[in-house]
Amino acid sequence: MSSNSTIDFKIFDNYPEVCLVISGKGEILNYNAAMKNKLGFTDNELQNKSIYNFISESYQEIFNNALNKNFVKESPNVLIRVRTKADGEDVGLSCSFLKLNGSENIFVLTNNVWETDELQKKFKRFYTIAEKSVNPIQITDKTGQMIYVNPAYLKVSEYSEKELIGGNPKIFGSGKQSKMFWQNMWDTIMSGNVWSGEIEERKKSGEPFYSQAVISPIIEDDGTISGFFAVHNDITEKKMLEKKLIHSQKMESIGILTAGIAHEVGNPLSSISALVQVVLRNTKEGFVKEKLEIVITQVKRISKTIRDLVDFSRPSEYVFKLIDINKCIERAVEITKAGVKLKKIDFVFNLSNEIPRINLVPDQLEQVFVNILLNAIDAINEDHKNLNRIIINSQLLNDKVIIEFEDTGIGIDDEKKIKVFEPFFTTKEQGKGTGLGLWISYGIINSFQGEIRVESSKGIGSKFIITLPIK
Repeated sequence: MSSNSTIDFKIFDNYPEVCLVISGKGEILNYNAAMKNKLGFTDNELQNKSIYNFISESYQEIFNNALNKNFVKESPNVLIRVRTKADGEDVGLSCSFLKLNGSENIFVLTNNVWETDELQKKFKRFYTIAEKSVNPIQITDKTGQMIYVNPAYLKVSEYSEKELIGGNPKIFGSGKQSKMFWQNMWDTIMSGNVWSGEIEERKKSGEPFYSQAVISPIIEDDGTISGFFAVHNDITEKKMLEKKLIHSQKMESIGILTAGIAHEVGNPLSSISALVQVVLRNTKEGFVKEKLEIVITQVKRISKTIRDLVDFSRPSEYVFKLIDINKCIERAVEITKAGVKLKKIDFVFNLSNEIPRINLVPDQLEQVFVNILLNAIDAINEDHKNLNRIIINSQLLNDKVIIEFEDTGIGIDDEKKIKVFEPFFTTKEQGKGTGLGLWISYGIINSFQGEIRVESSKGIGSKFIITLPIK
């Protein structure tokens, strides 16, 4: 070691932090074992070298300014970054300076911020991954209060960060899971194990949010649990597709049964109708004739229901033609207007001229439009304070035609809304509807490779939306 230092540095070899003596110009004169052990350099690589050879370039001026200060009364403290030999990465050192008596040499004592530096790097890496992740991520403390949610979670939940941080995840509760379900989850994670399962939650708008969640406890070095880390895989779209598939399979099964039902009911009805007509022709009693007329009316009603069922169950034999969607809408409105003269309903048209002709079955499409319009008319309350109105929109969007029928009727509540396309389901009074119109409409639109859905709010109105591909 250099003789310029009167300190025996062997006494510092057991000191865990780096300490060294440098000249006023920064030449390394002496150092302890930690200088070699922590930075990874040998004696040959350190002797006769300047401290500036090891300080990161952007920190050299900071270190030099500290050396040039007159620190007789006060020792400066600076944070620098020093290069290591092992991986070439910089590490942080906090340096304090002490000028040696009777010498221009300076004793430098460092505080190793290596671990802090590594933790900062790891935290920054995790934070970047969490912020950029497409999966919703949520961190809570041990009581369940949210302390972090990433942007993906904010997007899917529709809440702001301010609304969620400090709050309880119960805010997303849908009520679909039982108390036993949640108790099992808590028992699992509180015991230090990872829990996974499907959760149905609610967005801020009230719409369902389905996720495959994995919740892990955050365990400290002493074994205590300080919080919980949850990663959600958004499976909402998958769940919605599953529901549509189940609904389609349900419709298909009912359609298969329809032909047999129509045959079993249709034959006896034909016999009843024929016998009633024979009796009707051979009786002169007014009372009997009146009652027989009622029977015939009801038989015709049942026959129409059966024909509707048969039409839905068998493949269409109608001819496909290139049709004008807007003209088809206008014809359907004209057909329904005859029954609404006394209701004073205004029809508002917003029909796009950009829609090309589409290859469809015109009679079937008109039947769908008429079914929807008749339902809208029946739903409109004559005592409604607002103007009674049916708004019809058509537009071309992303190679698809969107057709909307919006009414200002009484609307449909959520419980009934999910059943509107099921057979024999109706919101009308008994005897006013068969409950087959929208079911048949669903089948027709589905056969066109399209989609029909409903949006409705109780007391405000309903909107039926039809999507049809143009190819």
